[in-house]
Amino acid sequence: MDVSRQDAETWAPWFRALGDPSRILILNLLATERRAMSVGEIVEALDLAQSTVSHHLKILGEVRFVLVERVSTSSSWRINERCLSCFPSTAEVVMGRIPAGVSPWDEPASTDRTGRRT
Repeated sequence: MDVSRQDAETWAPWFRALGDPSRILILNLLATERRAMSVGEIVEALDLAQSTVSHHLKILGEVRFVLVERVSTSSSWRINERCLSCFPSTAEVVMGRIPAGVSPWDEPASTDRTGRRT
């Protein structure tokens, strides 16, 4: 077995975060737009309630699939670019297609415009 218990415990929340169609739609939108978007923009693009989008962004942020950028009193959300390459590799490790050795990314959960942790 290539996957350690520690890796399984790290990766399980990632897969759980994808367990809702709205979260998949939000991730897809942010990944294809390739820019930070406000909650309002996401609401408009996906025709979801603001509270629904906020709830799902919180869950996606907890596993760092998305990162928040805070400027003054507004927040924008963007895809964590590292998940675009890391997550598919993780899925391949779990499915036994490639050897273990993928580690979680270490980008801060939220940054300001200069890239500093907030």
